[in-house]
Amino acid sequence: MKRLYTLLLAKFVLVSVVFAQTAVVSQPKGSLKLSKTGTGKPRNIIYILADDHRYDALGFLHTQDFIETPNLDRMAREGAYLPNAFVNNSLCSPSRATILTGLYSHKHTVIDNNHSVPPNLVFFPQYLQKVGYQTAMVGKWHAGNDGDDPKRGFDYWVSFKGQGSYLLERNGLNVNGQHVKQKGYITDELTDYAIDFLDHRKKDKPFMLYLAHKGVHADFIPAKRDSGRAAKYKFNPPFTMDPKNVTGAPMWVQNQRNSWHGIDFPYHSDLDIGVYYKKYAETLHSVDESVGKVMDYLKKEGLLESTLIVYMGDNGFQFGEHGLIDKRNAYEASMRVPLLAYCPEMIKPGTVVKQVVANIDIAPTLLEAAGLKAPAYMDGMSYLSLLEGNTPPTWRTGLLYEYFWERSFPHTPTMHALRNDQYKYIHYYGIWDTDELYDLKADPLEAKNLIRDINYKTLIQTMNTELFKVLNASNGMSLPLQTDVGGQSNLRNQNGASEAKFPDYLLKDKKADKRK
Repeated sequence: MKRLYTLLLAKFVLVSVVFAQTAVVSQPKGSLKLSKTGTGKPRNIIYILADDHRYDALGFLHTQDFIETPNLDRMAREGAYLPNAFVNNSLCSPSRATILTGLYSHKHTVIDNNHSVPPNLVFFPQYLQKVGYQTAMVGKWHAGNDGDDPKRGFDYWVSFKGQGSYLLERNGLNVNGQHVKQKGYITDELTDYAIDFLDHRKKDKPFMLYLAHKGVHADFIPAKRDSGRAAKYKFNPPFTMDPKNVTGAPMWVQNQRNSWHGIDFPYHSDLDIGVYYKKYAETLHSVDESVGKVMDYLKKEGLLESTLIVYMGDNGFQFGEHGLIDKRNAYEASMRVPLLAYCPEMIKPGTVVKQVVANIDIAPTLLEAAGLKAPAYMDGMSYLSLLEGNTPPTWRTGLLYEYFWERSFPHTPTMHALRNDQYKYIHYYGIWDTDELYDLKADPLEAKNLIRDINYKTLIQTMNTELFKVLNASNGMSLPLQTDVGGQSNLRNQNGASEAKFPDYLLKDKKADKRK
């Protein structure tokens, strides 16, 4: 056991070195000029982002019989599948801001869905514009509550306010600064606009298309053609949905079962989680069809072999894991996302990248695909060489996760986590409760909290120390606070589960106290 701890400590030291190398105080002002890599021709890039697409909701993984994703399955089969992909913060706006900037959420400070993006943030498409790329944003922006107006870095713009709507609604779309009516089902319409951009591009210049679907954000509304296609299948509840299968859960997690984000009172309703997941799958099917339409267009134009297509979810989504729904926490179903890449000229069919990658890596990776060296201030690293089948001399062995308490959803506390290939340590802030440790190899479902197991005392101390090294190295030791915005979804069902009891180790023995 001592040897194991020594090896882990060595790995964690490497983590801190990697993180420390990328940490800076602020982004550069003025020039957007980056050094060139000097290798190869800048590639055309299509980045497709789905909303709330959980990591295992892919047809080829067979986790639920009703998940059908033939086009995404094709991307994995003929391109690359990255099974260990994560987000730094499992919430729409923080994750999207990280994708656009390559920064941790504590550095870009977009820590919730309700506040604006700081004006000094540089988005990676701005660097692409500087070297002659045609850039397009089509779909859900929601990197902060900044409306639907065109944002810096994009030549072509199609978006909507906030979450938008699957079906027709009065706000419509903002198309290059002009408000137009929404014509039909949102996933189909966004796909049409994406192809319109590709069809009218200047063919002598490279392009970057950022296609961000509303799907599959709640409340799920499938396209009419997909409605009911999942009804005949059985929902397989996750193992940890039953509290009897969980050991050592924090009190806040037990209490959240009876809350807006819990299975006992989901969204303050009597929602059936199994039926809900099936509607999610039906809604996802149109997103998969969109991927197929984009690939068909590229093939018709003779661009499919050379264009780098990256598909990703902006965060995970729980359907009963630990008795919870939605996201925000540091459990696998919340922080883990699907990530696929396709480009026959550079990626061999059936490539599986096992290294841990994250949304902080998207900006550096796409910049390298454009022949540019990512700026040193970014927290992420390019994984382009991993897609090509090469292993860089150094790669992360651990990943920082963070989430900051929201007044709107007060049942989830501020938390930080450090996850490596085997262990996950979750540290809570400002709450009277227990931390968590999981052995992900022995317990991939995170059913047994090891935080009070004496055999892991040294490991816990090591991971705690390393967590704060990473935060110190990346200027993460101050909590970014925001003013109160909106209401609160903070009710409990009086007929639902009762509150959790304080665990025995927090109860003082009065008799023992008298004997002292």
